[in-house]
Amino acid sequence: MKVEISILGVPLQLLPEKAIYIEPLKTLLVADIHLGKSETFQFQGIPISNQVNQVTLDRLHQLCDRLRPQTLWILGDLFHSRYALVSEVLDSWTKFLDSIPTEVHLVVGNHDRALISDLQPFAIHCFTDGIKIGNLVLSHEPQPQQNCLNICGHIHPCIRIKTRLDNLRLPCFYLDTSQNLLMLPSFGEFTGGYDVSLKSDAIAYVVVDHAVIPFNA
Repeated sequence: MKVEISILGVPLQLLPEKAIYIEPLKTLLVADIHLGKSETFQFQGIPISNQVNQVTLDRLHQLCDRLRPQTLWILGDLFHSRYALVSEVLDSWTKFLDSIPTEVHLVVGNHDRALISDLQPFAIHCFTDGIKIGNLVLSHEPQPQQNCLNICGHIHPCIRIKTRLDNLRLPCFYLDTSQNLLMLPSFGEFTGGYDVSLKSDAIAYVVVDHAVIPFNA
């Protein structure tokens, strides 16, 4: 179950797939896919299954198939490292691109900044800094600006919910209303997360059980 909100006149659909859809712009936003993270660990001698790449891409393909966006914006860290650029990972990414009628843009993140020249054959439009679209600023790291809504990745926000019986750590969309800053949860299946605190001027839209649930301080 999605949550629909509006910030500075921009209508946003927060999806339980850890993505944002902006219907008037026919635009889908995801962040921190980190393809090839398992291959990077394998290069370092740590045995991690590489099936997570296909699981991640299948989920992204299902979103594109359902929503039919004209544009897909990846807000940084499409690939995890240079060691991620093995044939299996690149072939899977190429097949994904060929299967969707969608223009793909990448705001380059800290993990794939050194890989820009390697991405040129994939017909991805790469941007090395945040992009302003109307009163939206799309970036990898937070770049809040006055009178604009900044949507970003990088942080991998999670909220820890503790009760007498439970201790849950859940991914979330994190909205700092004082800065008009909205952080996306990481999209990749194998990415980890960073615990964020709920301030009085913040809302965490927690992703749990195929739903998005708002939490206030």
